[in-house]
Amino acid sequence: MSSATNTLERYYSRRAQEYEQIYLRDDPIRQGEQTAIAAEMRKIFQNRRVLETACGTGFWTEKIVDVAEHLVATDLSQEMLAIARSKKILNPVEFHQADAYQLGSVPGIFDAGLANFWFSHMPKVRIAEFLDEFHKKLSKGAVVFMADNVYIPGIGGELVTRPGIEDTFKLRELSDGSKHEVLKNYYSADQLQNIFAPRTRDLKIHVGQCLWWISYAL
Repeated sequence: MSSATNTLERYYSRRAQEYEQIYLRDDPIRQGEQTAIAAEMRKIFQNRRVLETACGTGFWTEKIVDVAEHLVATDLSQEMLAIARSKKILNPVEFHQADAYQLGSVPGIFDAGLANFWFSHMPKVRIAEFLDEFHKKLSKGAVVFMADNVYIPGIGGELVTRPGIEDTFKLRELSDGSKHEVLKNYYSADQLQNIFAPRTRDLKIHVGQCLWWISYAL
């Protein structure tokens, strides 16, 4: 496991109890975009066998549990998974601890994939590695959905850049007063097109004011 992955896992494990506050912000634009994401997910994952990576507390898992045929949700953080399991989300959901870069331990092949609010936390040099690993768990023609944040100054902590490093970071403070520098990359529509178009088909990209989301087929 890389040092960046270790740092991220420790941060989100400490943040687990307060994580879902980000989805409750009193911002009608953000709330509208979250609603649009949930509606698109429900359409895409209807009667599908879904592999979700970086499921966190199961916030997005809950949005599709009643439309998916089967759902396997994974995360590296045991603290996050404990919260997700405590919700007692009804079958057909299984939760597994798994590194997003090493999904071989997850049983089965799926015809749909979900990775919400994970893409921004990958070092850019590991994007291809993640996509290759993720796509190996999906059947030919499988559908994929991803969503993440648009950069908004002043939201989500101070943006940190480092000379000679392509990745960017956010300086964040948790409710316990601890401060963390977390890898957080942001992407434009053109950048998403360049990353995903060469390896997918039927790519659809939507960039809102607060959030972006994409869907595609293998």
